[in-house]
Amino acid sequence: MRLKDRSLSFVVNFLLGVSWASVFIGGITSFLSFYQDSFLLAFVSIFIGAIPGMVAIILLELVITNKENQLELQKQTALLEKLLSQKNR
Repeated sequence: MRLKDRSLSFVVNFLLGVSWASVFIGGITSFLSFYQDSFLLAFVSIFIGAIPGMVAIILLELVITNKENQLELQKQTALLEKLLSQKNR
């Protein structure tokens, strides 16, 4: 729960959970599909099966980071405006 907006935080955290589940399910199903042929192919397929979930995780973390930066900039702007108004008195 890093975000202040509770509804956005819930949605992002839910999607992060879905993305991690996608990583695990993609890796496990890929491994189980190819382990009979070759273990090397099975281990390579784990990484290929996990790529979509990992991309989703990276994008969601990018959204969280950008939102945190925006909130921090809003705080800094409010403080700077307060300092400017005190200086002009």
